[in-house]
Amino acid sequence: MSLDHRLLTLLVCPLCKGPLELLRDGEQRPLELACKADRLAFPIRDGMPVMLEREARSLLDADADAAPAAPAP
Repeated sequence: MSLDHRLLTLLVCPLCKGPLELLRDGEQRPLELACKADRLAFPIRDGMPVMLEREARSLLDADADAAPAAPAP
């Protein structure tokens, strides 16, 4: 099931009202809507975005995994 492009242009982050970025899986299916300002990713289930803060995934975990380790002094 795909997400309507018109719907994506209307949706904003429920917390800060900022823009959302569509994240896709390896097969280019819609997976999440990410708010970079709040560092949250809201899931898309059965083609419907779940715009609830308690359902959102923190993007801080992904940033920590991607960041290189600091060298030891």
